[in-house]
Amino acid sequence: MFFSFVLSALLALAPAPHSAASAPLPARSRAAGPLEPCKIYGSVYLETDPSRRSYCFGTVYVESEEAFADLIVFKESNKLFADKTGLWADAPARDFADYVLLVTTDRSRADFAIHYTKVRSFAGCKQ
Repeated sequence: MFFSFVLSALLALAPAPHSAASAPLPARSRAAGPLEPCKIYGSVYLETDPSRRSYCFGTVYVESEEAFADLIVFKESNKLFADKTGLWADAPARDFADYVLLVTTDRSRADFAIHYTKVRSFAGCKQ
């Protein structure tokens, strides 16, 4: 009994060995892998300030022509109806949005392009 007490005291006082596995991992702003625009739906906040790029889920370009867009978006007035791909409801603030996307004016800097439609049934992914 005395031996187990001494052994547990030595283990408690000894410093823990450092390894690469026990090192804390850096926080990631989004999941690894490519951004999939076909999985974005719900409430979306469109950020226009480039200094807040690190807080955004991805970068989007608003295309004027439907033919060149990756995603056709219909703006829903209610978040409850934005339940499928391409159906977005505008969020009043970043904190209330499911997705925060940075809007860019340069197509080459965007992850994907969107085009707004006025017909709900046209909304969806073009891939």
